[in-house]
Amino acid sequence: MRCRIKICGVTRPEDAVMAAEAGADAIGLVFHPPSRRCVSEAQAARIVAALPPLVSAVGLFLDADTAQVRRIRSAVPLDLLQFHGNESAAFCEQFGDRYIKAVGMAGGDAWAVAREHPAAAGLLLDGHPPGAAGGSGEAFDWHQSLPAEPRIIVAGGLRVDNVAEAVETIRPWGVDCSSGVESAPGIKDRRSIAAFIEEVYRVERHPGD
Repeated sequence: MRCRIKICGVTRPEDAVMAAEAGADAIGLVFHPPSRRCVSEAQAARIVAALPPLVSAVGLFLDADTAQVRRIRSAVPLDLLQFHGNESAAFCEQFGDRYIKAVGMAGGDAWAVAREHPAAAGLLLDGHPPGAAGGSGEAFDWHQSLPAEPRIIVAGGLRVDNVAEAVETIRPWGVDCSSGVESAPGIKDRRSIAAFIEEVYRVERHPGD
């Protein structure tokens, strides 16, 4: 099984294209105003329009209201929704789209969130505590016991120098990186993205090296 790669927090069309050309399977667009990587609907639409075929666009929301999500969905052709707050399953499912639910792994019963979202297409394991906002850039303990779950996407604190360990330890469906491949908040670095993706490929070709 090949580990999929998502580059999140994209704010410019050229960065989306750069990530896709380097081998990313998906890019993430943040629609949470407090974030330094938040994009407007117009920005997001331009970014998605620049994407080459077979690369997915994922819209990230954190405790947004229904009207905001619906407005953005109508303006931006998103392939998946990603919810990072305390959204219930009923809230996430009301839009009729496939969605990813973030799971805070820093203490508490993290897997309660997973149990509450059986219809989620993916579970994104992040380094924040359950119920807190994600995007902290903090890694969680990859060596902890995790349920046998095919939907896992690993996020939080991933960088070029540690993504191989995360992939080899957890064997996730995918990995998600934002700040670890940036030269500044929201500005992606070509060399970092290429090196990050090559590390994922390397550890899959030569596990244990």
